[in-house]
Amino acid sequence: MTVTTGAYHSASEWPSIEAVPGVFRRVLSCGDDVMVVQFNIAGGAEVPAHTHPHEQVGHVVSGRMQFRIGDEVRELGPGDGYSVPGGVTHGAVGITDCVAVDSFHPVREDYR
Repeated sequence: MTVTTGAYHSASEWPSIEAVPGVFRRVLSCGDDVMVVQFNIAGGAEVPAHTHPHEQVGHVVSGRMQFRIGDEVRELGPGDGYSVPGGVTHGAVGITDCVAVDSFHPVREDYR
């Protein structure tokens, strides 16, 4: 059996970045193939509809948001999850201040 050693990251390595007004992202951890990112979305702030080649899987930690995947829109709250295949249009609006944690595969080089 081969044992590999992981890595640890300091919060200061990946500071919070305002992606769009009212939406802040911070990388929590990054491996060779997967990146975990926290999003803080203010109530009323919008993550505009967009697409990227990465598979995205996430969940709402706190607050409420409206999440769109393709043509389907749902209101999500704490504990609710979502998955977005690569290449599918998606976006979100904070209904209240909201925290979500997403994992991306492969790693989002544009977030490094």
